[in-house]
Amino acid sequence: MQRFFLIVITFIGCGSKNSATPAVESEESEEALPTGDVSLRVWGADEDEELINEIIKSFIAEYGSLANLTITFEAHSESNCKDDILGDVLNAPDVFTFADDQLMAFVASGVLRQVSNSDEITGRNLAASNDAASVNGTLYAYPLTADNGYFLFYNSAVLSDSDVETMDSLLAAAGAHGQKVFMEMNSGWYMYSFFGNTGLEIGLNDDGISTYCNWNSQSGTYTGFDVAEAMLKIGTNPAFTTVSNDGFVGGAKDGTFVAGVSGIWDENGIKEAWGDNYAACKLPTYTIKGEQLQMASYAGYKLVGVNSYSKNRAWAEKFADWMTNEKNQTLRFEMRGQGPSNTNASNSGAVAESKAIQALQQQAPYSSLQRVGGTYWEPASTFGKLMSEGNPSGKQLQVLLNELVTGITGEESTGIEDDTTAEETADASEELTEEETSEESTGEEVSEEIAEETPDDMLEESEDSEE
Repeated sequence: MQRFFLIVITFIGCGSKNSATPAVESEESEEALPTGDVSLRVWGADEDEELINEIIKSFIAEYGSLANLTITFEAHSESNCKDDILGDVLNAPDVFTFADDQLMAFVASGVLRQVSNSDEITGRNLAASNDAASVNGTLYAYPLTADNGYFLFYNSAVLSDSDVETMDSLLAAAGAHGQKVFMEMNSGWYMYSFFGNTGLEIGLNDDGISTYCNWNSQSGTYTGFDVAEAMLKIGTNPAFTTVSNDGFVGGAKDGTFVAGVSGIWDENGIKEAWGDNYAACKLPTYTIKGEQLQMASYAGYKLVGVNSYSKNRAWAEKFADWMTNEKNQTLRFEMRGQGPSNTNASNSGAVAESKAIQALQQQAPYSSLQRVGGTYWEPASTFGKLMSEGNPSGKQLQVLLNELVTGITGEESTGIEDDTTAEETADASEELTEEETSEESTGEEVSEEIAEETPDDMLEESEDSEE
């Protein structure tokens, strides 16, 4: 059940502006704002209650002399924002925060229109965040954060900089110390990291809803089979785990984890766990077809939208502008630990000193916007879980990949190019020999290879942990 509560802060214009906070807009634009009674409803995350109330107070202190402003904050799930707004557009809020992967639906429905002062907004924000807030080069929302991505945290008292360069060396070093590396390979969000830089493709179709995907492709520099084999070898390594009873931070505190893939939301907890020894960097490379390939990542951004159906749209735009300016994005980092999209805010003060923010920036060249439909998550999670568990299904990897892509796209797929004839497809399938698909496909050979490379005491420890 969704939590819902209402906080109302009302200030009636009664005097001069706060001289400590200069207005962003010109006097001419301020004079164009409607006067009289103005009411705005603002949706934001439950956890942002205190922060947004502070922003509301400062906004009214700045502009309260121009109109009688009543601004209402309503706590609302950002993940459900699109569905709830599109389900009742006319009763939707004037201003709302949302994840960037919902942008296309809002634009297609007409809820979002081009931002009035686009040049000013894009000029003060990171290029990647502007891209996340745009469709075909047109800005439709106000960038708010640039921190929803993942990278590697590690304990520098145990691991060296060279240890974390590759997944192979990372797992070897962790195993040598009797500790583990944590990553949610069984999550579609994190699993993307293995496919993202291979040349295989996934994305939204023109309808903005359905997903195209060729992760089961049997051609190209790296095939889906190559990726699956690589994932299987990592997933079955005794020093790797997707499981944690107390989360990544809990495992870091009790010494189970020496490294893990996560995001800025865990930075404070990791600081507590590892103290001055906590470190962060881009994701490592991993071995595929005997080569090292940089792991990719999804990058996410929070945006602020202005409902085009708002009765006070000009004031709603003014508030969205204020909510996302340098001062308030810095305040968001201080109160909520969320990384700013504002260029000045991200390059100064405590933000610039954040190891997590620096790691995000290192990973940025290898990250992509999350642009997938709702049908992606369950098949991706299932496939990642199977790889992390050594493929207990016993199915051939190509079959599992075909099932993955069929589930994502809704169209049956074999991974053979479209122009291949049925006869060629049959011949190609027969070429998967028993040697290639029996032990390798079920993960048995991979597990045996790891066992040969692993000391007996490490194997005993792994067996004990599984029990």
